[in-house]
Amino acid sequence: MCHTPLLGAKFRSFLDCIDEELALETRAGGCRRCGARLHRNRYPRKPRGGPRDCAEAFRYRLSFRCSRCNKRHTPPSVRFLGRRIYVAATVVLVSALRAGLSEWRVSQLTEWIGVPRRTIERWRVWWLQTFVDTPFFMIARGQFMPPLEIAVLPASLLRRFEGVDLSSRLIAVLRFLAPLSQGR
Repeated sequence: MCHTPLLGAKFRSFLDCIDEELALETRAGGCRRCGARLHRNRYPRKPRGGPRDCAEAFRYRLSFRCSRCNKRHTPPSVRFLGRRIYVAATVVLVSALRAGLSEWRVSQLTEWIGVPRRTIERWRVWWLQTFVDTPFFMIARGQFMPPLEIAVLPASLLRRFEGVDLSSRLIAVLRFLAPLSQGR
């Protein structure tokens, strides 16, 4: 399938580096509540959706705790899409593919990636209804001219970001979506 090398070790390592950069920015800002220092406090995740060795690489989510008030600060992430248990790249790619697939192709994709059909359909509803109503998207959609095609999200996002190949466009989309993964 097309995204086997896309979710390969090099790609995952690059996503780890991006998450580390985003975490350093969060840590440098200090606590949003009291301004004190932040201490590293990663927490375990059990991600799904991708190559078998993907779960090990995405085993922990970077996070911080305030040294004074104990507030958790979760930085933006390109590896995770909020509280979803599936890898963000998988959610974006499978959702983008779903827009134009026949039922037979959806069943093949479901079998290969290990994502149940109902989950793929939930993602589709999320992109078309929930995501487009988020304050994040309401503000961000103004960056795109002509406007994004809502009916084919996230494929329309992948088409809008520049890149020499799918992996570079995917990284750009994941960076764009990273604020959605941030805990407040």
